[in-house]
Parts: sequence; structure tokens; C-alpha cells
Amino acid sequence: MPARETLQEQSAAAGGYGGSGGATGKGGMGGRRSGAAYGRGHNRSRSRVRRPMTMGARYLLLAVLAIVIGFPIYITVVNSLLTSRQIAARPPVLFPVHPLWGDFAAAFSQAHLGIYLRNSAIVTILIVVAELVTSVLAGYAFAFLKFPFRRLLFMACIATMMVPMEATIVPNRQTIVALGWFNSFPALIVPFLASGVGIFLFRQAFLGVPRDLRDAARLDGYGHWHFLTRIVIPLNRPLIAAFALYAFMSAWNQYLWPLIVTDTNSVRTVQIGLKQLEGVGLNHFNLIFAGTLLAALPIFLLLIVFQRQLVRGLSAGALKG
Repeated sequence: MPARETLQEQSAAAGGYGGSGGATGKGGMGGRRSGAAYGRGHNRSRSRVRRPMTMGARYLLLAVLAIVIGFPIYITVVNSLLTSRQIAARPPVLFPVHPLWGDFAAAFSQAHLGIYLRNSAIVTILIVVAELVTSVLAGYAFAFLKFPFRRLLFMACIATMMVPMEATIVPNRQTIVALGWFNSFPALIVPFLASGVGIFLFRQAFLGVPRDLRDAARLDGYGHWHFLTRIVIPLNRPLIAAFALYAFMSAWNQYLWPLIVTDTNSVRTVQIGLKQLEGVGLNHFNLIFAGTLLAALPIFLLLIVFQRQLVRGLSAGALKG
């Protein structure tokens, strides 16, 4: 009996030791869990502190960039409303106390800026429409159609992007003169009816259209034209808007080509008109600034109206690329 009691006591003691060890293990696990939870909470608090600082630095950088970009535009607006003597004054005048709004009307009348703006509008609109049509159709053909020498022709289109305009300007001018188009609107429009950049962009974008859509459209009886106009073009509207803005700015800002293929004000564009504003006189710098604003106004308006489409088009191109 005493031996049995001794064994029971030893087993009870061992059980008690094991139970206390289990309790101690659970306590250690609980301590580690609480430590990990504290670490996560501390990291979250640090991230919450860093996030406002990061956002503040970003906004500060954006504010500095906005000032750097916007200050020249502001100075142009101010100088267009000052007299030539005030423009040459030092320190410079940063705010017009008595603005001269008549400078814009004088730019139209004295420098014939209205004629130049009309010509630029005609040339630019026709070039943009032509480049959109040819780029969309050619991009669709390279993306969905199979025909002989397709890859070779596409490489030729890409090669045109690598040749600078200055390298082809002399033979192109000789061709224009031989065709009898010198000093006419066809000389300003025809060489820019197609764009290698546009063909490349739309071909790459159309390759991202799922083949399942093409198969489904074919089952519904859609031909290539209906598939292009009802499915492909609606899916790529942001890219089309972005390229239209790019084509508009490129055509509107042309200077060298209109200068060498025209010689009368009846067909010359606004960039040449701005250059001719310098001939008005050194005492009319305000007219040059007013004419510059009038020439840049259509681009500013388009950027404001189509800002969302431009951002979406650039973002879509970046994601697909």
C-alpha cells in the first residue's frame, strides 16, 4: 500500500509538472502573439504617419512643376496686355494695371492673323481626318487581315518613322512643284494624309482585341467593316482621341514645310503669320504676344475639352505596351 501511494504521488507530481509546463507554453505563445500584434499595430501607425508626408511631398513637387510650366504662359498673357515700353521696363511688370485688350484686334487687322488662322484650321482639320481614317484602316488591316508581304509593308511603315522630315524635304518640294501644287492647299495637305506613327499605334492597339470577339462577330454575320465600326473602334475611343490631339498639334504647329511651299498670305498658315509679326516693328512686341496667344488658344481648348480621353488613351497605350 505505501508503495502504491508513493507511485500515485509521483505520477500526480509528474502530471502537475506537465500541466504547469503546458500552462507556461500557452503563456509563451500568448506573449509572442501579443508582441506580433503590437508590431503590426506599430507598423500601421508608422505607415499612417508616412502617408501624409509622402502625399505632401508629391503635392509640393506638383505645385513646383505647375509654377515652372505655367509661369511662361502667365508672362505671355501679361505682356499681351501691356505696352511695348512696359514690356521692356526693369523690373518687369507682373500684373497689368491698365490692360490693353485692343492688342488682339490689332493683331488680327495689322498682321492679317485672321487669314492665317483660317488657313491653319482648314489644313489641320483635313490632315487630322485623313490621318485618322488611313491609320485606323491600315492598323486594322495589319492586325486582322492576311495578305502577301504584310510584315514587309508594316516594316516599311515603321521605317518612315525613322527618317527625319529634313531628309525628304527637298525631293518632296520638287515633287510638289512638278505636280503644279506649289502655293496651294494640296501642297500643305497631301504629304500628310498618312502617318506611320498612327498606323503603328492602332495596329498594336487592335492586336489587343480578343479573338473571341472576332469569332463571335463572325458568327453573328459581321463582316470586317461592321466589326471595325461597331466593336473595334468603340473599344479604342480613348486612343483615337489621343492620336487626334497629337495629329492636330503636329499639323497646327508646322512651320518649315508651309514656308517653302507657299509664297502668298492667301494660303500661308498661322505659324508663318507669327513670324511676320516681327516685321510690324520693334515697338509692337505686345502684338507678337497677343498673336502667340491667339495661335495657341485652339490647342489649349482641345486639351481642356479632351483631357480625360487623352489620359485614358495614354494609359491604355502604356498598359498594352
